[in-house]
Amino acid sequence: MKQGLPVLLSVNGGYVDTAGFLALQGLFTAHVTGNFVTFGASLVLGTSGAGAKLLALPVFCVVVILSRFLCAGLERRQVPILRTLLLLKMLLLAAGAALAIHFGPFHDGDALPAIVTGMVLVTAMALQNGMHRAHMSTTPPTTLMTGTTTQIMIDLADLMRGVPAEARAAAKGRLGKMSASVIGFAFGCAAAAGLFLVVREWAFVVPPVIAFIGVLVTGDVQASPVTPAGR
Repeated sequence: MKQGLPVLLSVNGGYVDTAGFLALQGLFTAHVTGNFVTFGASLVLGTSGAGAKLLALPVFCVVVILSRFLCAGLERRQVPILRTLLLLKMLLLAAGAALAIHFGPFHDGDALPAIVTGMVLVTAMALQNGMHRAHMSTTPPTTLMTGTTTQIMIDLADLMRGVPAEARAAAKGRLGKMSASVIGFAFGCAAAAGLFLVVREWAFVVPPVIAFIGVLVTGDVQASPVTPAGR
């Protein structure tokens, strides 16, 4: 696994989630469980977008299931799994960008163009989540930083209080990878917010470009076989 790929995925995770939230009336496209909160807020406050928030989780789940079947088919045909999934995600992000630029700004989150745009982006990020879980499970998550941040704080505490040499080396190894993931995600969030403020829906042009760089970084690297997830 090329070292730069997990960081690129983290940048894209933060970027797409932030841009989607800003453009689509508070829709989380990568961190879909957050939509439970914003769905409740939409109902209480009377803001738009409740339908898209409610739809995001089943769409996410269906896409992850379908991606699993796709991976099995690719493996049988000896097609590079990870590279193919990255290409598919890039195409979905490009479609999401085209829809956002054409139909935006989205003043009504429950309008069909907003829902379609949101679900295309949810599909892309569901693919990234499923791909990471099945084929990059040794690297930190790229769309949800709560668990990663918790582990960073635990490792820091262990290093400060003193642990055996073996545990210390393992903690330092995790800290490097996890810190890079969190920094990449935060950078993506900040970049999306800044660009959206200036160019509005044109900010969605960036994610497919990042995804394309990820394809180039991956090269001919093969993903692990389609076996039950280890965690």
